[in-house]
Order: sequence, then structure tokens, then C-alpha cells
Amino acid sequence: MKILLVCSAGGHFRSMQELQLFWKTHERVWVTFDSSTTKTALDAEKVYWAWSPTNRNLPNLVRNFLLAWQVVFQERPQLVISTGAGVAVPFLILAKVLGSRTAFIESITRVKQLSLSARLALPFLDALYVRWRELQVRYPRAELVSF
Repeated sequence: MKILLVCSAGGHFRSMQELQLFWKTHERVWVTFDSSTTKTALDAEKVYWAWSPTNRNLPNLVRNFLLAWQVVFQERPQLVISTGAGVAVPFLILAKVLGSRTAFIESITRVKQLSLSARLALPFLDALYVRWRELQVRYPRAELVSF
């Protein structure tokens, strides 16, 4: 199975790395931001560098939507997973529209409400994972996970 892993740099990237027991066993492609940490950690991986910043930056939103179109069409992932960040939204939407399965793992810092990116992607998700019971109660479709 080919997996597309989409996350921002920093904490979302570290969360994705925590899932490596799963994704290491599959063909994979990354979309993240170009930072010293991600460049070093993903040196041997196939990576598409997304445009940053994404918060309140319309030109980068457009650029990332175009990148999502290119990546999803070219790579044809069976599954797209995100551990968060606004950059993931266009990838999750396009992947779902084109028939891929989609999953979003909400940040551990989100206790009472989903992040904006999770709420925007929600209609396009096959699976939503949260880390707090409070979120699972508020969003009954969510599955509670810990790692």
C-alpha cells in the first residue's frame, strides 16, 4: 500500500514519526515543510516540500492546493494520513475526491475542540483519531487512541 504522510514541521512531524512502526512497512511519500529537522530526518525519503506559512496566507493556500493536486494525481496513494496542520486540508480533500482513504490524527494538545484543520477536513475523512475522551464525546465519530 502506498501512503501519503502530510504534516507540518515541528510537533506534527514528531507525532508522525511516532507512527513509524506502521508506515515503515509501506511505500510512502511525505509532504511537509522544509526545515533543518525534516531535511535531516527525511534525507532518504521521497518528499514534496509544501509552502509555509499556511495560517492566513492565501498565496500559500493556493500553492499548496496546486501541490496537492500534483502529488495526489502523480503518486496515487491508497491512504493519506495527517497528524495535523492546515497544509493537510487540500491533500485530504483531493485524495478523498479521487478515491483514496483518509485519516486525521488530532494533536495531543487538543482537549476540548478539534483544530481548524481537522474541522475543515472532517467531511472528507474516513477516520478521525483523537487522544482525549472529551473530544471523543464531543465528536462521536472519532476514535480514541494513545501512542
